[in-house]
Amino acid sequence: MLILTRKNKESVIVGNPDGSGSTLKVTVLRCRDGAVRLGFESPRQVAIHRMEVWDRIHADSRPDRFSDPPRRNEISADG
Repeated sequence: MLILTRKNKESVIVGNPDGSGSTLKVTVLRCRDGAVRLGFESPRQVAIHRMEVWDRIHADSRPDRFSDPPRRNEISADG
């Protein structure tokens, strides 16, 4: 996990610096009473969901992509 500190009206860009592929711009809009208001700018084809919504959408369709990958079975000494 990358951890960044941003002040009000500061942004973070996610994507390739050469402009290839989609980019996501996240801007801090307000910090108040322990809540942060964020603004997201991306191409229309990039879906943006709160984590709890993402979890519901993907609950039955595939394993959680944010969890650790499954470990491989260890090879036995005779195998």
